[in-house]
Amino acid sequence: MPKTVADVMSREPILARPEMPLNEAIKILADRRISGLPVVDENDVLVGVISETDLMWRETGVTPPAYIMVLDSVIYLENPSRYERDLHKALGQTVGEAMSTEPVTIGPDKSVQEAAKLMHDRSIHRLPVLDTAGKVIGILTRGDIIRSMAAES
Repeated sequence: MPKTVADVMSREPILARPEMPLNEAIKILADRRISGLPVVDENDVLVGVISETDLMWRETGVTPPAYIMVLDSVIYLENPSRYERDLHKALGQTVGEAMSTEPVTIGPDKSVQEAAKLMHDRSIHRLPVLDTAGKVIGILTRGDIIRSMAAES
């Protein structure tokens, strides 16, 4: 019988709140040697994920969108709203300002194979595991899947 996400996920993951200072989240990631945290609201419903990728904006900076000038008009070659969003993340002081919204999630009853494919296809490192009410009951990381594979061999 194939293993389910519930069989291999890490239970009781560390959670962040949108109002948490960004420096506190950075310290948790560094101290615990983890690459991301689910972010939940006051009802413990998932609202986003803060990850190392989100935090890289603080160090790398944000590149303004390419544009050309025609007469006295600016024509953007890329969407300037993306730049504004990235700049907001780079300058953010709280988890809510820097987190990625609309994270990819999975249910506990899905197969590990399905989770691994989703993680690979979307190039993500962790999947918050949600119950039917949208509350975080665990987190599945690439490391969890690898440890599960190692236990089988």
